[in-house]
Amino acid sequence: MTRRTLVDEEQLLDQLDLVRLNLPIAFQEAEAIIRHKDDLLQEAELYAQEVIEAAEQRAAELLNDMGLLQQAKIEADQLRQQVLLDCEAIQQATLAEVEQIRYQAQEELEEMRVRAMAECEEIQNGADDYADQVLDNIEHKLSDMLRVIRNGRDRLDSVSASHIHHTNG
Repeated sequence: MTRRTLVDEEQLLDQLDLVRLNLPIAFQEAEAIIRHKDDLLQEAELYAQEVIEAAEQRAAELLNDMGLLQQAKIEADQLRQQVLLDCEAIQQATLAEVEQIRYQAQEELEEMRVRAMAECEEIQNGADDYADQVLDNIEHKLSDMLRVIRNGRDRLDSVSASHIHHTNG
């Protein structure tokens, strides 16, 4: 027994023609799908590459920003330190200047006090001299007046005595 199948030749030829006609279309579709798959893979690779590059660039920017931020913080700290030092120096200079002014004011005040005392003493001495002169002048005048008064009394006495003599005689 052999295995044989009887096939209608015409029907088989028709089906073979259909296969022959449809095979190139199927191959073309398969080729298109494969090409499309390759294009999609290439596009996906390009997209992935772009995403990786963008991520690396962003990471570099973030690192750079962090570096800039750190640098800015360092500079801000340095600036704050410098401002504190400058403020302290200005404060010290101001205190020294105030102390100098206070010292000068005390010196000037002392000079003025000494000058005022000297002037007071001078005025006092001048007043004493003037009073002494006035009193000396009054004393001379009083001495002269006393002399005049004594002379007048002496005369009166001598006139009285001679009157008494003349009258008794």
